[in-house]
Amino acid sequence: MLESLSSRLDAKAIVTDPADIDPWLHDWRGRFHGAAPAMLAPTSTAEVALIVAAAAEHRVPLVAQGGNTSMVGGATAPTDGSALILSLRRLNRIRSLDTDAGLAIAEAGVILADLDGAAQGQGWRFPLTLGARGTATIGGLVSTNAGGTQVLKFGTMRGLVAGVEAVLADGTIYDGLSALKKDNRGYDLDQLFIGAEGTLAIVTAATLRLAPAIAARGTAWVGIGSPQAALKLLRTMQAKTDAIESFEILPAESLDAAIAHLPNARSPLAGRHPWHLLIEATSATTEGESPTALLERLLGKALEDGALEDATIATSEAQSEAFWLLRDSLSAAERALGPATQHDISIPVETMPRFMIEAAAACDARFPGTHASGFGHLGDGNVHFHVRAAPGTDPARWYAEDAPVVTRFVGDLVVAAGGSISAEHGIGQMKRDEL
Repeated sequence: MLESLSSRLDAKAIVTDPADIDPWLHDWRGRFHGAAPAMLAPTSTAEVALIVAAAAEHRVPLVAQGGNTSMVGGATAPTDGSALILSLRRLNRIRSLDTDAGLAIAEAGVILADLDGAAQGQGWRFPLTLGARGTATIGGLVSTNAGGTQVLKFGTMRGLVAGVEAVLADGTIYDGLSALKKDNRGYDLDQLFIGAEGTLAIVTAATLRLAPAIAARGTAWVGIGSPQAALKLLRTMQAKTDAIESFEILPAESLDAAIAHLPNARSPLAGRHPWHLLIEATSATTEGESPTALLERLLGKALEDGALEDATIATSEAQSEAFWLLRDSLSAAERALGPATQHDISIPVETMPRFMIEAAAACDARFPGTHASGFGHLGDGNVHFHVRAAPGTDPARWYAEDAPVVTRFVGDLVVAAGGSISAEHGIGQMKRDEL
């Protein structure tokens, strides 16, 4: 297969040097490690089609890979070396940015932050933000139906995709990039490809919906007594405004871990609080009440009413970024504490507060010595639920023996609560058996 492709692709498109391939054989968390005799790096949709057709003819599996930021081993080759890596990083063009329609067509290898930066330069933005925004690519975001911190207002990646270009399993190119608002010509294949993780087709480009650039934003850090009180506060604020874009919740212990993990970090609040919220409001205009003034008014009233314990509002962009750095560092900070199972789950929003407390207690009781906790996106029901191994536990034994049992137990709790075992990270290798 490689010999037949070598005369039809440029020299950089077929990588066989083990040293060059090795960095792409491991997931970024260090949990999954694969093997592959070669990595293919096309530069166009036509070249992807050529590769996929050849793979189909020779019955060779392909593992599509973008920024290699999968949280579930979805971009890691199998260990037996039977598959080739199909890297889409060289498909990195923003084909168009339509400022009249608020649409962009970006290829699969375009980095999320680069797309947003290009849109910002034209008075728009791409309203999906996550910790890996400087590495994650559009193809992977589409293929996993990525979420992030702005789902509360803009929805998941599915809601931001207006069209898809993809290569089917036989090498046929599907062109669905036209952003028609109404199109009832049979099955909506675009929607099938979104979130399919490359099992139905290789996404090579997407037409994406943009939002007006932010003219002003306000960011607040809130101390609060419980997740139930947090949800009540969210509902109260949503009844007053549609400017709330993010509403993150985390327990005190997660904040402690982030502060310990980050150099020179400190708590945004002076006192100790059981739970914390990171709230952001935005506006596309500088007219009228600013987002900062809005948060001051709404949170000030909530404080008077006893609905929260304390709050502070960022007075500069640097302080706002410092708040977000604490939030974005939570997973890495908790990993630094020792081996853990990390579950990306979703729960009905109205029952999420109770689940966060009861599930943690259930895990602690079922697995003595471990410690469970959750943080996440309160407004959309997405919980990042972590169960940390007992101190001194051998990581190899934990992941081989204990973690699968813990994962099954957590999955049973999620199903019993009417939730999903995968909220925004996908299935990959990690959750294949659970699915």
